Amino acid sequence: MPDTSGSTSAAAPVKGRGRFVGLKSANKQITASKQSDASSNAAVAEGPTPDSITDVVPATKPKRVVKSGTKRMVNRIPADIMENEALAKAMEALPKNYNFEIYKSVWRLRATNSKRVALQFPEGLLMFSLVIADILEEFAGVECVVMGDVTYGACCVDDFSARSLGCDFMIHYGHSCLVPIDTTLIRMLYVFVDIQIDIKHFVDSVKHNFRPGANIALVCTIQFSTALQGAREALSTDYTVIIPQTKPLSPGELLGCTAPRLQDNDYILYLGDGRFHLESIMIMNPNIPAYRYDPYSKVISIETYDTEQMHSIRRAAIREATKAKTFGLIMGTLGRQGSPQVVDGLKQRILASGMKCVEILLSEIMPGKLACFKDVDAFIQIACPRLSIDWGYAFDKPLLTPYEASVVFDTVGWQSIYPMDFYAADSLGDWTPNNPANKPLPVRKSAPSAANKHTTGVSLGAQQSTLSTTSTSACCKSKPDTNDLHARTGCCTDTQDIAQGCCSSGQ
Repeated sequence: MPDTSGSTSAAAPVKGRGRFVGLKSANKQITASKQSDASSNAAVAEGPTPDSITDVVPATKPKRVVKSGTKRMVNRIPADIMENEALAKAMEALPKNYNFEIYKSVWRLRATNSKRVALQFPEGLLMFSLVIADILEEFAGVECVVMGDVTYGACCVDDFSARSLGCDFMIHYGHSCLVPIDTTLIRMLYVFVDIQIDIKHFVDSVKHNFRPGANIALVCTIQFSTALQGAREALSTDYTVIIPQTKPLSPGELLGCTAPRLQDNDYILYLGDGRFHLESIMIMNPNIPAYRYDPYSKVISIETYDTEQMHSIRRAAIREATKAKTFGLIMGTLGRQGSPQVVDGLKQRILASGMKCVEILLSEIMPGKLACFKDVDAFIQIACPRLSIDWGYAFDKPLLTPYEASVVFDTVGWQSIYPMDFYAADSLGDWTPNNPANKPLPVRKSAPSAANKHTTGVSLGAQQSTLSTTSTSACCKSKPDTNDLHARTGCCTDTQDIAQGCCSSGQ
């Protein structure tokens, strides 16, 4: 046991080894140095000369040399891109407070020698797609394909369609790295589209509306993550401010189906427009008052959610599903929404219970579509839990989430706090895509073959071997104290991630 009593007594001397460590190497260095001095007559300005070394001291223990990994290279983007006046002029067509990371995108496309690039945007950013496509084609020398299918969130990354269209690179805008870049079929780059807002107005609004000393949990969508960090620094003098994190999401980031469980907070304050993402943390923390600051209207509003009513509706659906004899098991095919691993696990439980199972692939789950399956008594959807929570009452037959189905099959009991942990690494059970039981395998990237180009589909077998939703293996290692945007928000901070093409330092 080490002495921790604070005694100042001297430690016993360490006995040296009975041999001379490095003697041969030292003698070789001395000889080489003498020969070098004799030929060049160079003066030694500092330090001992080889002639001054008269003996080799026996080492007590050879010092272990540990080589660190390759250091992260900051601002590696070449000057011919960063200082390109024509490129800077073209970027003026985009909003100045929206960071589309054009410089980095051009650099990555050039560095990977990409030819055909898929651009995927959420609906709110699609208006900028053609401008960005023109810029990348002009300055990166690529052909751009704008993917116009609906993109609800980070789960809708559609690398399957991108590869089928013959693309060898994909840029996904507006969401964080929920689908790790080492599991996608082609090279990926995530652009968060960081949005600059009036942080001072946000801070002043908080100080005007919340009592000093309050314990506030700040949350947001990924676009406002930088602003959230800045606001925390400004508010910390008057409030106890935390930015919670549900890994593998970034600190403070919310998804509509994934939110943190909070402890000892007086208020939840959400920075963002709309309620969809905010509702997830309200469901997960029904007893904490929630507020929303809209950065566009600059208004703070009190938000409420009828948790009891939601629980009542969902429990009624579960009770009805317990009478079912045939279950329809729906895997969402909109991007990466579905999870074959979760589908397989639920299928085994259905069959083990003596029920029939019909597997269905759907990109959009609509009441009219499910009404066509007359012989199915209840449905379980592995796409988006909010479809069941928000719209389950609109379907003629029960439409369950994987968690609710697990209640039906007695895998887990009904939870008094409805779990919003669909993409959480520490989810309640193995019916979620990011549970350790469903950890995805890395995918080796290769250029699309001629047979794959311009086709319209990917086989289910290919999806089952590679499809996954999230992992912490290659993406989302949180280091919020760094200066890089992606590192600060919790994504892609090691050299492996940089080498794979995601989230490099600097714009």
